[in-house]
Amino acid sequence: MADLTRSPDEARKLEWIGVTPRQLAGFMAMVFGMFMAILDIQIVSASLTEIQAGLSASSDEIPWVQTAYLIAEVVMIPLSGFLARALSTRTLFFTAAAGFTAASALCATATTIDQMIVYRAIQGFIGGGMIPSVFAVAFSLFPPSKRNIVSPIIGLVATLAPTIGPTVGGYLTDAFSWHWLFLINVGPGILVAIAVYFLVDFDKPNYSLFDRFDYVGLLAMALFLGSLEYVLEEGPRYDWFDDQTIATFAVLATIGAIIFFWRAATARDPIVELRAFKNRNFAFGSAFSFTMGIGLYGLTYVYPVYLAQVRGYDSLMIGETMFVTGVAMFLTAPISGRLSSILDPRVMMLIGFLGFAMGTYLASGITSDWDFWELLLPQILRGSSLMLCMVPINNLTLGTLPPEQLKNASGLFNLTRNLGGAVGLALINTLLNKRLDLHLARLHEQVAWGHPAAEDQLSSMQQTFSNAMQADGDMAALKKLAMMVRMQANVLSFADLFLVLTVMFATAALFTVLMRKPQEVAGAAGGGH
Repeated sequence: MADLTRSPDEARKLEWIGVTPRQLAGFMAMVFGMFMAILDIQIVSASLTEIQAGLSASSDEIPWVQTAYLIAEVVMIPLSGFLARALSTRTLFFTAAAGFTAASALCATATTIDQMIVYRAIQGFIGGGMIPSVFAVAFSLFPPSKRNIVSPIIGLVATLAPTIGPTVGGYLTDAFSWHWLFLINVGPGILVAIAVYFLVDFDKPNYSLFDRFDYVGLLAMALFLGSLEYVLEEGPRYDWFDDQTIATFAVLATIGAIIFFWRAATARDPIVELRAFKNRNFAFGSAFSFTMGIGLYGLTYVYPVYLAQVRGYDSLMIGETMFVTGVAMFLTAPISGRLSSILDPRVMMLIGFLGFAMGTYLASGITSDWDFWELLLPQILRGSSLMLCMVPINNLTLGTLPPEQLKNASGLFNLTRNLGGAVGLALINTLLNKRLDLHLARLHEQVAWGHPAAEDQLSSMQQTFSNAMQADGDMAALKKLAMMVRMQANVLSFADLFLVLTVMFATAALFTVLMRKPQEVAGAAGGGH
């Protein structure tokens, strides 16, 4: 009889395969740390204008507040796999959380733009170690039967943080000051570091790996990824290779890439092992993660730019409008988790990418009058689609790998999403600039002298300004007409961009059928554990 009363507890223990409450609490602390690291990128990007005023920085200097963080982070993300194996997950994550918190405090004390850039680089490099660690632990600690619960959690955190960033950043800056964009990390960061130190004990360090540390590979990787990130961030602003500095960094990125891939193929213990790409699901999943990065970071950038440039919204109003996507993601997360246990994950990805495509297609009808209600459905589709894509991509990409490859592969997988965001932003800015120039040229032809409609409009505006006792009604009318033309060209360039994104997401949907069948995935995942 006693055996019968113990059987439910034993069954639960077997079901979780040894995941104790302590381990679960440690994992949730890590998830919160990852949330902080990802959120920090977007809450700062929403308030760069306020930081620029506070530090008396020029318009050329202020983008480096973001660029320094991203360059440093993109180097650490793939390096974190090696560090987790050598130091252990606990040591790496504790160091990352404590260092990120300290760097956040330093950022709040910055009085010059040079100090801020240095502190942001430290913050990005150290904090970058938190993100891949969570993915690796999720797929090594929990059994396949629990991934429909765990994967939506980390998927929601990884996608919700950048989405609500503009809202949080706008509120903090409006209610307090830009210093609170960084100070908000300090309290939670200390708690995360303490919790990880006392609760996380998933693996043991292997210090002998440092005896064979590939310093050449590390320098080559830093040169490759750092230069590439710089080119992608600054390229659109300086017209790409017409600028000598951009061209120089492009050459450095190429040299770094050649040395890095050579070391990855020949070194006894390469800084980043690329073996995971031999797994078809991992290779395709990384490509889909790259595409997701464009959808996640690209659209989080595009909507605020439209609302600021065309509608004249401030950071708080933009955040309130963008909050819809976060709500949609939050509500879709449990549904996505449930669907992942009953539906072919490739079908979920297909639906998700088609939802992305539908959202951007609807947005391609954008006009200068669009605001919250017109953007409501495209944002709902984006938020829901992010979760429908993220969960199966995580499961299919990392769920088929053997445990010993997970730490390294997790870094590569997260790197593809960040690079997707960087490449996406560069392409988006370039496309917007090129299409703006094209539409301006076409519209200027339509408002040139000799076009009756344009002359009638200008005459009416001149009369209006003259009646309003303007000193120079003719010049005021010309300026007003030029502003109207530029705004219309701007809106048309946004419409073109949304059509291009529609084609990209629809194409990604077609490629989902090339992933390995779910039956094989289940077998591989089960065998891995």
